[in-house]
Amino acid sequence: MQKITFVLLLCLTTNLFAQEYFLKKYEPFNQDIPSPEQFLGYGIGERHTRHDLIVAYFKKLAEVSPRVSFAEYGKTHEGRILSILTISTPENLANISELKKKHLAFTDPSANASNYNDVPVFINLAYNVHGNEPSSSEAALLTAYTFAASEAGEIINYLNNSVIFIDPTINPDGRDRHTQWANSYQGSPLVADPQDAEHDEYWPGGRTNHYWFDLNRDWLLAINPESRGKLTWYHQWYPNVVTDFHEMGSQSSYFFEPMKANGSLNPIMPKENYVDLNNMFGAYFAKALDSIGSLYFTKEVFDGTYPGYGSSYPDLQGGLGLLFEQASSRGHKQTTAFGEITFPFTIRNQYTSSITTVRAAVENKSYLRKYQQDFFKSALSRASASKIKGYTFGDDYDQNRVKAFIDKLLLHKVKVFQNGDKSFFVPTQQPQYRMVQTVFETYTQYRDSVFYDASAWSLANFYNINYKVASRETQGAPVTAVDQLSTVTPVGRSEYAYLVDWDDYNTPAVLHHLQSEGLVVSSSFRSFSSTTNSGNKSFNYGTLLIPVKLQKKESGEVFRILSAAQQKYQVPMYAVNTGYNLAGIDLGSRFVRPLR
Repeated sequence: MQKITFVLLLCLTTNLFAQEYFLKKYEPFNQDIPSPEQFLGYGIGERHTRHDLIVAYFKKLAEVSPRVSFAEYGKTHEGRILSILTISTPENLANISELKKKHLAFTDPSANASNYNDVPVFINLAYNVHGNEPSSSEAALLTAYTFAASEAGEIINYLNNSVIFIDPTINPDGRDRHTQWANSYQGSPLVADPQDAEHDEYWPGGRTNHYWFDLNRDWLLAINPESRGKLTWYHQWYPNVVTDFHEMGSQSSYFFEPMKANGSLNPIMPKENYVDLNNMFGAYFAKALDSIGSLYFTKEVFDGTYPGYGSSYPDLQGGLGLLFEQASSRGHKQTTAFGEITFPFTIRNQYTSSITTVRAAVENKSYLRKYQQDFFKSALSRASASKIKGYTFGDDYDQNRVKAFIDKLLLHKVKVFQNGDKSFFVPTQQPQYRMVQTVFETYTQYRDSVFYDASAWSLANFYNINYKVASRETQGAPVTAVDQLSTVTPVGRSEYAYLVDWDDYNTPAVLHHLQSEGLVVSSSFRSFSSTTNSGNKSFNYGTLLIPVKLQKKESGEVFRILSAAQQKYQVPMYAVNTGYNLAGIDLGSRFVRPLR
């Protein structure tokens, strides 16, 4: 009985701490809705919360609160759920399709919507893109609970006037790597020494995703499933405000926008974004952080030039992206030059900024809607004034590279037209004109020669696309999916060998596929010409050779594997019936070596 009483008192003490430190301002709370502490069994900031528990809590909120709905928008490389929690009044959620339709009218330059104050503002609170910057996901739990359960008049007002989308963890794989480390090396009592193992995470750490890719550079390139899922979701909703929460070195304070005064600002962006909107929201953040005694800085270090950040991509969609950087406790408590910084302290700053973002957005929703509308209207007027009317591109030899490029354009909602079998056209006269500029144009002169990060990002150059500027429109058939583009001739069957040209964009994926199926694959280190089932053909360095008789599988199974790989990756393949080539080395040459 004494043990039970002790546990109950401990839980009560933990919950009271959370109520006092984080949530007191927004009392009372609906007692039928569990707080994060009640659900998890520990206080926020006492441990690092695993991603699966975050998702489980969000599902619980959707189960018990009529203000909340839960949805998945994808999965990570390691299979973890990517989720969005939508929060508003029950009435708004019941009418979400109609509200979405009215909201999207402000992104349509031809709609001429004028009901700026009649539609709730759409806000995306997005957290933890860098996995070892963990305070923001903990803040996401508190934020979700506040909007799901608080009965304070202030919160009810925000719910009436907004639709809030909470993405708790953009990088779950990286977060869980760091969470495992921080919890495993947590001391009892806590150790604040910066040299302690808890504060010195092993390489590669949790910053990046499964393949060590920095997801906060991937909004433009969209290579990873986390980014592709988020962008697909994004272009369904076009939120007015998007947050991007981070952590920085422990020997600092807290950063929020505006960016550095003489920063290298993206030259195609409206100055209103950098000057008016950022300063407007900055005043809200300053007041909120002042009220809890937190120090902060603005207009230093960080810039928003590169469009692949989570805080800059929304700017290119008529929204307002907001960067936050919290000095990290890199564990649960750490000694700094300013004293000890604790995990709960870092969480409170991020939580405060989350609620304040909603406050600022709600109180300026008419302004934000008019800004988004003007953004897309001005895109058309700027395009009309430009001498550049579009871009033509294509490739006679590598259609898969062109397909990959077009796939990115379509993901960013850029309109593409096909003028011939291998020729494509992107007009500038479209709502995504600024994204077209981002993809094709190059810039060499900026106001500031010092950058926080990337200063060159042409997507066309990234894919090594051969493109030309067009002075007039030449629109053909609209391209809506890369699957509709040309397909390859099916490979014929051979009892001798198959060849795959290395120059194709998808050939590395084919190599992986064949090796994963157990086939022996060799590569040529010299060029040659060969007689194939499709006629005579020249092959370059790197050409893959799949000799049939060297395989441990019978020839029919080899053919099936190759056909499946070709169907999946659309790479030209060639059957050959002799190793005696027309020119160059033969297939049994010492310059053809097996790959491992």
